[in-house]
Amino acid sequence: MKRIIAVGGGELKSKTTLKIDEYIAALAKERAGGRRAYGLFLGTASHDSLPYFNSFRKIYTSVFDIKADVALSVYGEMDRAHIEEKFEKADLIYVGGGDTLFMLKNWREKGLLPLILSAYERGVILAGVSAGAICWFEDMYTDSDIMNGGAEYRFEKGLGLLGGLMTPHYNERMEEFDGRFSRSSFLNAYAVEDNAALLFADGKPVKSLGTGGAYLLQKTAAGVEKVRL
Repeated sequence: MKRIIAVGGGELKSKTTLKIDEYIAALAKERAGGRRAYGLFLGTASHDSLPYFNSFRKIYTSVFDIKADVALSVYGEMDRAHIEEKFEKADLIYVGGGDTLFMLKNWREKGLLPLILSAYERGVILAGVSAGAICWFEDMYTDSDIMNGGAEYRFEKGLGLLGGLMTPHYNERMEEFDGRFSRSSFLNAYAVEDNAALLFADGKPVKSLGTGGAYLLQKTAAGVEKVRL
């Protein structure tokens, strides 16, 4: 089974997503079987922020006893063979938030994308927050332009492992997103609030997690219908 957990937002450091992290850790342990589960953190979207990785390690190792490791690709600290070894060990790949478009560009240029896709095909759990949540979808609603001095959220193409459009941080941008979605050519969209997540199994949404809301927006003859998942 192929599983992706898309987390709309939240802070590892302050443990606002702890219940979601507990669920993710349980899936990783399930995959690991009798051995200690191995979680690989990709902080590419935050330019390989090591404090961000330390927050991941403090939760996933100190709280859930998962071996935490990191793959660094932004500044060239690790060679390809070293990174490949880490991917081969992984039961969980966790992708942090930040600049989504920078992250996807880096993955393609540094050769991480084939490693990620191969891991997904092997049944490695994929999880991520914000940028690490929307990247798996066919289409993304992202603030990468704003992070780089621009002025607006944009629809951009994602990796396409999951169908449809997704926005994270829905509680912060609900009015903006609803308006843009209603005027767009998209027929449906996933909208996930901070401290909430959607679990997808074999490409299909299975259930929501956490304390925030997760929604499916669909265009109908009467307008936009919003269903809480």
